[in-house]
Amino acid sequence: MVNRRVFLASLAGAGGCLAAPKGEVLASEFKRYADAATEFFVYRLTDPSHQSWLPSPYGHAVSHRGNYLIYASDRTGSMQACRLELKGGQSHVLTDASALVHDSLTLTADERSICYVDGPSLVMANLANLRAREVYRVSEGFTAGRGFGLSEDGLNGALVEEKQGMSRLRLINMRSGSGTTLTESSDPISDPVPRPKRAGILYRRGDSELWLVNFDGAQNRKLRLAPGGLGSAFWSTDGRTVLYLNIPTENKQLNNIREFTPDTNEDKLVSKTSQFVVFSKNADTSVLVGASGSKASPYLLLLVRSVRRELTLCEHRASNPRTVNPIFSPNSQRVYFQSDKDGKMAIYSMAVDRLVEETETEDK
Repeated sequence: MVNRRVFLASLAGAGGCLAAPKGEVLASEFKRYADAATEFFVYRLTDPSHQSWLPSPYGHAVSHRGNYLIYASDRTGSMQACRLELKGGQSHVLTDASALVHDSLTLTADERSICYVDGPSLVMANLANLRAREVYRVSEGFTAGRGFGLSEDGLNGALVEEKQGMSRLRLINMRSGSGTTLTESSDPISDPVPRPKRAGILYRRGDSELWLVNFDGAQNRKLRLAPGGLGSAFWSTDGRTVLYLNIPTENKQLNNIREFTPDTNEDKLVSKTSQFVVFSKNADTSVLVGASGSKASPYLLLLVRSVRRELTLCEHRASNPRTVNPIFSPNSQRVYFQSDKDGKMAIYSMAVDRLVEETETEDK
């Protein structure tokens, strides 16, 4: 007699549309191959017959010990949050959401729970027993906007609400579920990121502006960045500076990564790039990983900050390079990214331990 759990997992692994209940275990989909451009080994972690998405690069996707990551997938027939065991390859279905927003998914700092947006609801689910509770519900007449950020201590969340002609940034108390409006704008607000070590939130307004506001709504101001378009933007680990991708208005100039210090308004060049369109940083910001937007060279690259040199890791060949979403593991020894190069969106991984020094994690 075939075990029910194995039977359901085999159907999901074959691309079946049968929805797996919360808590089900799905079979490994790992596949290793040598990259055509570099011959470095790459692991495809999810099958491209269905969609799988990493959380936002501003979120917490990989556990401190590096033994699992969380992601969103429609492998079971609907978009659900899953936990992927990085040694065995099995996935555990964590949610039974009705309208999961895949880029809102994040681990809490203690890694005991996940948070995510499900339609109008901000939800927290316990990873031990998978019990979910609605922390906050979007106000009547509004819908959830793009992005969700969780503070370092897990006590506050930052959520965008929007309706026609207006966006607003809400600070959510994750214990009580109360919400406070910090700022409103007729321009779209998106990607709120709480500031490490301080009570502030970095957010986007429109396509090319970064703003910073305190938790009490005070000192809401536009950051004086270099002229041009705006790509990825991240807080440094200590919360003192913002690393961001500057896209010059002149096509002949190279996209470059810069560093802005809000307390002094100092803005300086970190490095020019081979046309990065998205990037991320490792724990101590010594090494960056970016996806090139070049059609001729659709590469994922490491950038060593101290010497301003790049190393090609592999081809990403995503139809839209801005969706590659590269991230480091907490100890900087692996890189994860996503691409639809083999069909639908899938998640990939590469070891970079021979190229990047290990950084300490909270478990050490």
